[in-house]
Amino acid sequence: MTGDYLPVIWANPVRYPQFALPEWETVLGQALLARLLGRLALHFQDNGWMESVPLQPRQYLQGALRLIDRQHHEVQWEVDCIRRALKDLNVPVILLKGAGYLIADLPPGRGRLFSDIDIMVKQEHLKDVEAALFRYGWISEETDAYNDRYYREWMHEIPPMKHVERQTVIDVHHTITPPTSRFKVPGDKLFERMVSVDAQASLFVLAPVDMVLHSAVHLFQEGEFSHGLRDLLDIRDLLDRFSADVTFWPELFLRARGLGLGQPLFHALNHLNRLFGFVVPADHHNDVRDIRPNWAARHVLSALLMLAMKPHGTRGDGLPSDFARWLLFIRSHYLRMPWHLVIPHLIRKAYMRHFEKKQ
Repeated sequence: MTGDYLPVIWANPVRYPQFALPEWETVLGQALLARLLGRLALHFQDNGWMESVPLQPRQYLQGALRLIDRQHHEVQWEVDCIRRALKDLNVPVILLKGAGYLIADLPPGRGRLFSDIDIMVKQEHLKDVEAALFRYGWISEETDAYNDRYYREWMHEIPPMKHVERQTVIDVHHTITPPTSRFKVPGDKLFERMVSVDAQASLFVLAPVDMVLHSAVHLFQEGEFSHGLRDLLDIRDLLDRFSADVTFWPELFLRARGLGLGQPLFHALNHLNRLFGFVVPADHHNDVRDIRPNWAARHVLSALLMLAMKPHGTRGDGLPSDFARWLLFIRSHYLRMPWHLVIPHLIRKAYMRHFEKKQ
């Protein structure tokens, strides 16, 4: 066994994966780190395999199912609280990623476990939205002046806001990539195509093509590869759902070129094919070639991503994978900020981490 348990499960979704008890320990650990425990539990339940799982791992899977049910009710409630907090502003609010998938009843939302809720508002409404959320109990816990400035000047979001009673966290965005990013996406272009998900037309999600592109650029720019497999599965789910519309694929490639997000989309499609055998429709192979980066960038980055997205505990996950993740971490900062901002920022972060450990 190579230990590549999670990719194998979803590469062969109709085949029951037979694990010995020690292997189950590794599988559950990998799923927890990859934020896929809920999805794993639903996969076994949907296929009617739960009773075949040994007792100890079955208890963890059943616990994950209960947690999904509880969290999803909590997220629904939290979204209603956000709606009430912002209703007097009369501004459109887009639910991003997990919350958007759940409220829009999209496949990636089914097994989702949540740590926060991401919303997006227009940049000119940020101050009013932040003030309204503050009045309803959400406050920023960022006390470091540099970090506060880092968010507000260089990032695509303000510092996270936590509710004083419920301890729930909201990330308020004004676009999907930092203004200093090499993949800079104007937020206004995303609002032009947003799709309503409530009767009051106060809550929205991104357009289908924008949802896919957001997930792709988030995965390959943010550098959070510990849950890269989850993000790839999200993209595959979205592509499977939206492909029923014959206009989807042409619009996806057109939109990727228009927003300058061809490279992230290429890498997402490439790794979906490598891990899960996902194939773009034959009549769009030329579109894939049109968005691919140059030979060197394509192969070097693909090799790094292959190492970085290895689940923990698999064969080859060690120093090579750690080094690849470190290189991609540096790359993620370079993509988000120019060097004259990146270098002092990383030096300061390293110094602060070292200083905090000494305390």
